[in-house]
Amino acid sequence: MNASATDSKRPATYADLEAVPDHLVAEIIDGVLRTHPRPSPRHGLSALALGTKLSEPFQNGSGGPGGWLFIAEPELHIGLHVLVPDLAGWRRERLPALPETAYLDVVPDWICEVLSASTERRDRTVKSRIYAELGVSHYWLIDPRQQLLEAFELIDGQWLLIGTWSSADIVRAAPFDAIVFSLADLWPLDRPLGLNEDPTPYYAGDR
Repeated sequence: MNASATDSKRPATYADLEAVPDHLVAEIIDGVLRTHPRPSPRHGLSALALGTKLSEPFQNGSGGPGGWLFIAEPELHIGLHVLVPDLAGWRRERLPALPETAYLDVVPDWICEVLSASTERRDRTVKSRIYAELGVSHYWLIDPRQQLLEAFELIDGQWLLIGTWSSADIVRAAPFDAIVFSLADLWPLDRPLGLNEDPTPYYAGDR
């Protein structure tokens, strides 16, 4: 199910979102209810591995500057949108305390989406546009099937690709360029792909 079955002439409401079955992730994008399946194990493992890489130096200040907060799959209520990115980060001066609500209405400074079959097109198009309109400063796309990272920075309201990394690379990417890490660490159970290798086996279970 990619869109709600509610009356398409009216914007989706939070009640529409709450009625979505638990096995689906639901968002309201441009006033339209959108759903997709829960992530595959490979997707979830990559997101957790990246969050671990960043949280120690940038959230806890262990081996890095600190000053950030990271949340996995936060529910963001901003304007007409209810968005659930895979990972989001805020500079602490912009999010000094967590809200008492189950959602946040402060735009993140950094967002990462982990691409999968049901979300890649949306992450690269409509959500990319919305994140730029909201003023998110940095946007990362992780593809655990192709073993790639693409990092973008918002310049004059447009996304500028600042780097692309594969499993053979050591990553140093803004806004977390105070550290380096091996991209291959994000898929610890998969053998790193060579440049000419077929990634099809890593699409198993993708949804």
